[in-house]
Amino acid sequence: MKRTADIQYDSRIEGDLVVTRLDAAINWFRKNSLWPMPMGLACCAIELMATGGSRFDISRFGAEVMRFSPRQSDVMIVAGTVTYKMALVVRRIYEQMADPKWVIAMGACASTGGMYRSYAVLQGVDRLVPVDVYVAGCPPRPEALLDALIRLQNQIRREPVLKVWKQPPPEKPLHRDS
Repeated sequence: MKRTADIQYDSRIEGDLVVTRLDAAINWFRKNSLWPMPMGLACCAIELMATGGSRFDISRFGAEVMRFSPRQSDVMIVAGTVTYKMALVVRRIYEQMADPKWVIAMGACASTGGMYRSYAVLQGVDRLVPVDVYVAGCPPRPEALLDALIRLQNQIRREPVLKVWKQPPPEKPLHRDS
């Protein structure tokens, strides 16, 4: 079975020339230079911090540059319980991020509200912002976050560039009873 690659290079034929598609090159740059915006809202943030340490080394995947400015980030990692009090802040930070942008919901509380079924807790961050990858666990291990990062990189690798540039921003109202 012959396997096709996005980037093909044979030094005997091309010399110092690499031939590829524009989509493949741009997505290769994007997937290997993700700058996360950590939204550490609860106990999952400790595991998010551990992922940046030397034992798990998130820098192997090009995501070691944690930016606390939304204008310099392209991946929001929502780690922990999102309350309605913080929901508008999370949404505002997401809207301030430049396109293209992606979201990872880390932990049971960020994904579904977790064990908190109360009037103060948002039952899943996907009611605020579109989530690309969900990480299960309470709290999830750093390896699970690295797996989610690899899944996000594979998703970015397959994205058509022109579709990303023409995509309108999502409009989702924030309702407590939805």
